[in-house]
Amino acid sequence: MQKHKDFWDKNAGRYDRFMRKDAAAYERLYELLCPVVRHKTVLELATGTGLIAKNIVNAAAHIEATDASPEMIIEAKRDNQSAKLHFSVQDMFHLPYADKSFDVAIVSNALHIVPQPEKALVEIRRVLKDDGMLIAPTFTHAENSFSGKVRAFFMKLAGFPLYSRWTSEEYLAFLRQNGWTVQKSTVLRASFPLAYTECVKLEG
Repeated sequence: MQKHKDFWDKNAGRYDRFMRKDAAAYERLYELLCPVVRHKTVLELATGTGLIAKNIVNAAAHIEATDASPEMIIEAKRDNQSAKLHFSVQDMFHLPYADKSFDVAIVSNALHIVPQPEKALVEIRRVLKDDGMLIAPTFTHAENSFSGKVRAFFMKLAGFPLYSRWTSEEYLAFLRQNGWTVQKSTVLRASFPLAYTECVKLEG
């Protein structure tokens, strides 16, 4: 995990430039997120430089946006204009929040790049209210085009951590196997297919 964190610390200053090529997909992502977070208390994990949090904070009641990388959080705080948005360095596997603290949890493009993502889902379940919602958009590298696979290969050479290669269907199955009911899913077109999901806790 330290090697993983070091990668993001090293690349924090370049992260926004890297994400700009998927600007259209992210605009659609914000459109999907805003109605879900409206007037809600939100936890975002793996916020990076805070792009998502900053674009949806006006709809939310409050957002706690976290990342394991101190350098990412420094970048995120630079132009934070909202008193409703708080950034902090946190470990998604060991969160400091009380049980059932949040209405919505967002973990975007992170579950495929951490080891043992099922453990992160356990911690998310703990801090999410019983009627809360998990939103977990994730790039699904396994079903990408040849050019995308080439891009993924060079990203890996550069040290980009990629622990899970799912198709969209495999990703949905992973969520269900780990105790979540997928209420909504759609695939957004981006550099890699982006599987957008809205999930609730599986009863029982």
